[in-house]
Amino acid sequence: MEDVLNEVVSSEDLKKFENVYNEQVRLSYITEKAQFEYAWCLVRSKYTADIRKGILLLEDLYSKQSETERRDCLYYLAIGNARIKEYTKALSYVRAFLQIEPANVQVQQLETLIKKKMEKEGLVGIAVAGGVIIGLASILGLGIAMAKK
Repeated sequence: MEDVLNEVVSSEDLKKFENVYNEQVRLSYITEKAQFEYAWCLVRSKYTADIRKGILLLEDLYSKQSETERRDCLYYLAIGNARIKEYTKALSYVRAFLQIEPANVQVQQLETLIKKKMEKEGLVGIAVAGGVIIGLASILGLGIAMAKK
């Protein structure tokens, strides 16, 4: 399941769906299918800017769809937000999905994975903050020791 957050779209697929989407933009008629497929590729990109663009396209699409059509948008909104470390938003999309389909095992696993990532990031953040504090204390101690000489 962790692969779903690390999966990267091939440049060929991204280019293919980007071309379809851009052609429809040029013609001023964008189908939901083209918008979804392009957004689906973008949230699986290795570039944060692409992921954010994919999230915006999915949010726009979500606002236009019926309740039953929103499932796929919610799933990929959760993945996109988790990939850019917006874990709280990702969890809100997971929970919205689970309200529609509470027994979906894949989404339950995604929720667990996001929570684990949050814990890991939190622990890393605490370790970094602790290291900074120790470093500052050392510098301060060294400064005091040198001032006494």
